[in-house]
Amino acid sequence: MIRVGIVGATGYGGRELLRLLAMHPEVTLSAVASESSPGQRVDEVLPAFRKITDLSFEAFDAKGLAKRCDVVFIGVPGTKSMAFGKALREAGATVMDIGPDFRLKDAALFAKYHKATHSAPELLPESVYGLAPVHREKLRTANLVAVPGCYPISAILPLWPLLDAAKTDVPVVIDSISGISGAGKSLNEAFHFPEMNENLKAYKLGVHQHIPEIEQELGHKALVQFTPHVAPLTRGILTTITLRPSGKLDAAALYECYRDEPFVRVLGEGVLPEVKHVRASNFCDIGWVMDARTGNLLVVSAIDNLMGGTAGMAVQCMNIRFGLPETTGLLYGGMAP
Repeated sequence: MIRVGIVGATGYGGRELLRLLAMHPEVTLSAVASESSPGQRVDEVLPAFRKITDLSFEAFDAKGLAKRCDVVFIGVPGTKSMAFGKALREAGATVMDIGPDFRLKDAALFAKYHKATHSAPELLPESVYGLAPVHREKLRTANLVAVPGCYPISAILPLWPLLDAAKTDVPVVIDSISGISGAGKSLNEAFHFPEMNENLKAYKLGVHQHIPEIEQELGHKALVQFTPHVAPLTRGILTTITLRPSGKLDAAALYECYRDEPFVRVLGEGVLPEVKHVRASNFCDIGWVMDARTGNLLVVSAIDNLMGGTAGMAVQCMNIRFGLPETTGLLYGGMAP
């Protein structure tokens, strides 16, 4: 059994991690640390976990966690996990961070887009970007995994096989719509029910923190025009990508690289994904249309932002790292209605 610890399980991403790991057949939950709820029982703070775990939240102790856990997940807000990650790595722990702090290899870009100085830049070369279909081999021996952001997963997976067929002098346009849970659990007036009900809005045009992450993981082969939107959905992301091919393109042949991927479902030309089919699952669905009139390839992807876009991908990375079948504890169809 894999002994697992979680730092920060009260936010939406951390809570989803707790849910998946508590059900995982090869995992023993050994510790759950929290800055906001030390000393309180998990099932008091999170009543959904009654009769699932009798653990109590504890104060963060890097050495104690490293001694008791084979792997420690970090699920705290962006710019806060670098301190936890550094302490845990110094204590010898294997770390999987679902936040953004160890994703970008360039500390200057991190400072520019996250408005914070990176306090552990020496760890950035060690971190492995936790996108399983792309970095599987590196993940097998990784001791610091930076689990991707939900928006980037929804963009990189459909784009990655197409990069060499795209024109390099035309930006790739990525329009994404996310459920409100992507903004996290912290209170924010912009996401209150009266503000978001019956509403749809774009935000952070041209300056969103996921832009350099997407471009980095596309090998800087494409300039990205990324426009995120938030919709009155609880969870899910639908992403539409507009790409200009450099010549004749056979998308079906290029997507054959995903034939054996357990959680990438290539639907085919003219079959477009919907959020409801991936809700609460680890799947990424991909479909496309070739627009003969404009010459553009239009690709659509759908993921669940909290599972396929965060916690599920983190657990998939753990399965790879510890030699388990990747689908262990994750093979759930989309939840409906």
